[in-house]
Amino acid sequence: MQDFIQATIKANEEIYQHIKDGISDELFVETTIGAGGDVSSRLDLLAEEIFVKHLAPFGVIESEESGMIGKGDAHIILDPIDGSSNALSGFPYFGTSVALIDSNGLLKYAIVCNLANGDIFIKEANKELLQGKLFSKDFTKPKEVSNAKIGLFEKAYANANLVALLDRENLKFRAPGAIALSLAYARSVKYVLFVGEFRIYDFAAGLALCEGLEVIVEQDYVIVSKDKNIANKIEELIKLTKTGVEDV
Repeated sequence: MQDFIQATIKANEEIYQHIKDGISDELFVETTIGAGGDVSSRLDLLAEEIFVKHLAPFGVIESEESGMIGKGDAHIILDPIDGSSNALSGFPYFGTSVALIDSNGLLKYAIVCNLANGDIFIKEANKELLQGKLFSKDFTKPKEVSNAKIGLFEKAYANANLVALLDRENLKFRAPGAIALSLAYARSVKYVLFVGEFRIYDFAAGLALCEGLEVIVEQDYVIVSKDKNIANKIEELIKLTKTGVEDV
């Protein structure tokens, strides 16, 4: 694997070592509002510090916490902790998200890691998606679950009307709270849905992992599914919530 991928894996492994036995009390402390608009915890900042140590030689880093860091021709988009509220609540669904855009503006690498169970997903441009585990050298193509029963709906809590329509259509879902991680698992579920403000930190790496799936990206929603009909159906439902019409 390329040096950047190895450095990103090492950063994730170092973060994992800090939290594998539980998150220490000092990491729960909230600090200031980060570049992404959310309050940064010391856990976020610790993860960012570790990523900067490993990735700074590869280019300028745009982090959700501190904004632009360093310099270089390549552009690295970083969410140091995806799902930090989950992490700080002891809910095991949180990770990291890293994407590298080269000097020509093309995405070269996308890496998403689940720090709760060690799953790591790697996408290199023009190569197939790989899935493995931290501290392991074995990577394989992710298995696709063809008969998945649920989707993942990020920010469902803010979209009550759409929740009702999905329920009416029997499009069951869970709302785990870590969008890059949910996109990484898109092949395991019926669909992944996000409705809300589009932030580059949340999607740069995650969407790259969805190459080959049905992907719909608009200003205020993202839909990913293995099934084009399901993606189109969900988009119809979103449009109904905007018109106020409830009949499909």
